[in-house]
This record gives sequence, structure tokens and C-alpha cells, in this order.
Amino acid sequence: MNKGEISSKQSDFLAKRSPLIAYFSMEIGFKSEIPTYSGGLGVLAGDTIKAFADLNVKAIAITLLSRKGYFYQQFDENDFQNEKDYEWNPEEALEKTDIQVKTHIEGREVHIDVWKYNIKGVNGHEIPIYFLDTKNEKNNPDDQKLTDHLYGGDLNYRLQQEIILGRGGMKVVDALKIHPNKFHLNEGHAAFLITELYDELRDQFEEEETRILLKQLCSFTTHTPVPAGHDSFDKQMVFDKIKVRSSSHLLDEACEGNSFSITKLAMNNSSYINAVSRKHQQVTKGMFPQHKIDYVTNGVHSLTWTGKNYAALFDKYFVDWRSNPMQLRNALGIPLNEIIDAHKKAKQELIDFVNTTMNAGFSEETFTIGFARRATAYKRAELLFSDIERLKSISQNVGNIQIIFSGKAHPRDQQGKEIIQRIKKLSEQFNGSIKLVFLENYNMFIGHLLTSGVDIWLNTPKRPLEASGTSGMKAAHNGVPSLSVLDGWWIEGCIEGVTGWAINGEQSYGSDEEIDKKDAEDIYTKLEQNIIPLYYNDKEEYAKVMRNAIAINASYFNTSRMAKQYLVRTYIQN
Repeated sequence: MNKGEISSKQSDFLAKRSPLIAYFSMEIGFKSEIPTYSGGLGVLAGDTIKAFADLNVKAIAITLLSRKGYFYQQFDENDFQNEKDYEWNPEEALEKTDIQVKTHIEGREVHIDVWKYNIKGVNGHEIPIYFLDTKNEKNNPDDQKLTDHLYGGDLNYRLQQEIILGRGGMKVVDALKIHPNKFHLNEGHAAFLITELYDELRDQFEEEETRILLKQLCSFTTHTPVPAGHDSFDKQMVFDKIKVRSSSHLLDEACEGNSFSITKLAMNNSSYINAVSRKHQQVTKGMFPQHKIDYVTNGVHSLTWTGKNYAALFDKYFVDWRSNPMQLRNALGIPLNEIIDAHKKAKQELIDFVNTTMNAGFSEETFTIGFARRATAYKRAELLFSDIERLKSISQNVGNIQIIFSGKAHPRDQQGKEIIQRIKKLSEQFNGSIKLVFLENYNMFIGHLLTSGVDIWLNTPKRPLEASGTSGMKAAHNGVPSLSVLDGWWIEGCIEGVTGWAINGEQSYGSDEEIDKKDAEDIYTKLEQNIIPLYYNDKEEYAKVMRNAIAINASYFNTSRMAKQYLVRTYIQN
């Protein structure tokens, strides 16, 4: 047998495994009132599971319970973000199972309880999500808190959470007495499952056979080129925390000097690695040149993110768009007046919410810009406000503008908190010429209101740090075009003036300050010369762009298409 080939013993082993996907993700967001997510990564995971359910895919999902959520965002009298624990009761939202497993951290036993929620697809097929919970009386007080805060605490806390997700999650799979033929690691947080799986395989196979099978069973999706998205720990801390039986060399291989990379552990032991857009693939190849990296561009769950007004419109014209979002390409046949009317109703709901909660005095007739991202420097949330006087001039001389911002800064991101603080104080500089609000505690509910109710979706990340981005896809499902930097998905989705508008081309050269200046200038030029005049002076032409966003973008950038690509590229071929 040549090196790398599958033996008959290995083939028999794989053939006996269940045609089932075990999808591991640190966070999964599927309902606004169940705060087991922080943002885009978690909501994408939830949308993926929903698509699996719609497509009758056999799968389970494993995640952490996050008893106190990510955090509830509040602001003090100086407009500075403060974090508060979420108040929610798992007993009211989830089903407590009788599964109890344990894993070891620093040689001590950590007991894990398991909760469950079933995601039901459009045809009734259900996929269970299992939530790992360490609030067990057998655990010491510190261990009972390990599944309290999503991404909370320090690196020590994060490392222990990732051990629970990966190794504890594998114990849950074993307790369920199922034998998945694919483990999908959604980001590196779950990579320690590899060490547990390796130990199980090594009991039956020699080293080389074990390594081949391990890679055959694992697939890995990376979601960001930003270093903060690739967890790195002190090597000795990792070895102190994990007392592995036979897989210590896997940990060694993921180290460079004294630094351990969770991403390297995942990549080294997966047969399939993918980025989440074509551009992200190129960037990731540059970061990890020793690995073969494919891409599957993200999508969003069409039924979840299409507002009720457009959903009713789609029901009228398409028989099965709920199970087959590709039908949305036929939106080109919807009369423009019905496109306009559906959006008007969605916008009114948003404006009513803003005026009720913020006493903002917004008007449903005014051109409304929406922006909601995690507040961190590379997202460049302040780019729109680079030249306040220019923006005021556009609003006064071309057409009135009102702006809605939202988003959270990571609790330890001081710079991100200061960005929010400055944006919240900007309304004072406009002196009523432009109305600006910042909606606090961004979540799925507010995200749905914004992406369905604004008139343009603004996205301004620093190139090439936007791996994909999904909020613009949600907007497209509601006929809201994007004004966005050509990065991530928008490179694939933008047809200039047809589905939306690009900011200053795909390539941009110069210092950060020069690039920011050029990008800001292009935003102002597009608003002044193209977008706002079209909105106010030719409603039907603007509605054509809205309709194109549905037909061209929403019909493709959805998790139904995405899940099918995963099925072929990841789960079947690999």
C-alpha cells in the first residue's frame, strides 16, 4: 500500500460510519431571544443549520450554552459602551437532555450537561443543536462558569472553553452513539476535537492509518484574515491544560516556537479547508501557503432574513422560493410598484421603531443609510463622516439624508468603544441638518429591521480584511442595494449601478490615510451624483436596482446554494 492510500480496513471503517455531519461552532445564532451568538459567525452557523434542515441533510450541531450570552450593550452618560450579562433562562427555551459527559482540564474532571434545540426545516426535517453547559454541581465554582460568557474572560478562559467545545463535544457525539462520516469545524475554536478523535482512532489503527482517517473525517472553514480571529496560546499553557493520551505530536505540529495556533491544528488535520469568498481564498492562501484552500462563498437563510412584506410578495409570484431560493431570480418579473410598496411597508416599521425607541423624528420619506457592523478599527465605521461639511452639503443640496448605525465593540476593544462613542456624539455636529441615531444592543431582531428597512446598505471595511460579510446579502433579500468596498462577497455580487455601487474599485494603493481619503471621496461622489438623485428623482429606476438586488444577489447568496456546495465539495468528495 502506497503512502496516503486507504487500506481495506480503513475503507470498511469509513463505510460503517453514519452518513451524518457533526457541525461544531463556538456560537450558533438562530433566534434573537436565545443569545448564544455574538454576531456574523454565529448567525451564519444558525443559517447553515437551517439550510441543512430545509435540504433534509442528516446532521447535528454542537455549541456552547453561553448562559450569560455575549453581552447586553448599554451606554453611560458619556456615550461609552458598558457590558451587562444577558438575562435568559435555558429551561424556557431549550430541552434538558439526560446526557452527561466529562472531559479533563489540567487533570481534573469537568462535568458537562447537555441541552437541545431542534431546528425544523420547511419540509419538517429536524436537526438538533446540542448546547454544552458546565453549570454542574460536581464542578468547582470556577468550572461552573466556563460556559457562561461567549468569548468572555482572558486567554485562559477561552482555552478552557475551546477544550470543552472540542473534546467535550466529541464526548457528546460518542454518548449519542452516532458515528459521523464528517466533522465540520466552523472556525478553529472546535479544533481540539481533533485530539479526541485521534485518540479514539489510534486505539484501532497504526499511526499512518490514523492520520489518513483523521483528515478524511475532518473539514475546516476559516472565516477571517484578521489575526484576532486565529486564536493563539502559550504552548506550555496548552500542554498543561490538555492531558492527551497519544496525540501530543498533533499539538506540537501546530506550534511555532512557544506559540500554539488553533488554526494550524485544524488545517493540519483536515482533508478540506475552505475560505468564505473567492477573495478570502486568495488572502488565506497567502497566510497559509502550505495548505490547499478552496472557497465556498457565504450566504444567508432566505426565509429567516426576508421581511414579511417581501415574503408575501414572493409567495404571490413564486411557488417554492422558501425551499428553493433560486426562484428569486424570477423577481425581474415583479412589477416595480409592488417592489416599491413592499419596501415602503418595511421602512415604515423601521422608522416607527427608531422614533419610538430613540425619539429621533425620522421620516419615512427621507433617504436612509444603514450601517451595522462589529465596532472595530478595520471596519472603518467613521469613514462616512470623514468630511462632515461635505455630507451636510449633499443632504442640503441633493436630497435629505438620515443615518442609522448599530453594532457592538468587543468588551476588551477600547478603540472600538471609542469609535462608537464618537459616532454617537456626531449628531451634535449636524445641527439637525442630518438625523443620526445609534441603535444599542445590536442583535438579530435589530439586524432584520435594519437590513429590510433602510434604502442603502453601507459597508466600508479596510481591504482585504472582509472575508465575506453577510449583512449586505440580508439587505439584498429585501431589495436593499449595497454601497460597499469591493471586498469579500461584494466583489462577486456587485454589478455597478445594477445591483448596487462599489466604493473606489477593488484595488487601492497608498498609505492608510490616502486610501481612507480616496474611499471617502468616492462615497460622497456616488451619493451625490448617482444614488441620492436616483432615489429622489426617479423612484422606478431606483426600484429596478432594488429588484436586481433580489433577482441577482439574493437568488445566489443564500445558504441553500452554500449548503449544496458544501455537500458536494466537503462532505461527499472529501
